[in-house]
Amino acid sequence: MQPQPPPGLYAGLPPRPVYREPHPIGAGPVLSGLAAAAVWMALFGSLGRDLASYAWWSIGAAVSAWLVALVLTRLGDRGVALGVACASGIGLSVTIAFVALRWVDTLDFPLW
Repeated sequence: MQPQPPPGLYAGLPPRPVYREPHPIGAGPVLSGLAAAAVWMALFGSLGRDLASYAWWSIGAAVSAWLVALVLTRLGDRGVALGVACASGIGLSVTIAFVALRWVDTLDFPLW
């Protein structure tokens, strides 16, 4: 004798729903976005002569990279947008850490 299925289950249907991402993100696009944003941040950071100009160039590069990430999220590849946003966030965090260390060391805010 075969056991009866619990009430509410119908033959032929899966026991629970399967949800799938309509636009999956792969590792390749994320890594390419990380690499592109890392190069972007390095190029803009290298334009600075001292800490203050390095910080302002890096802030401008991060803001423009985030705008590109927003456009890519809506119109392009979300994996590349994720990589760009992560790498620019990390680059901006490094910049802010350098500014904070100088500020703590000299008690003079270096961006003014």
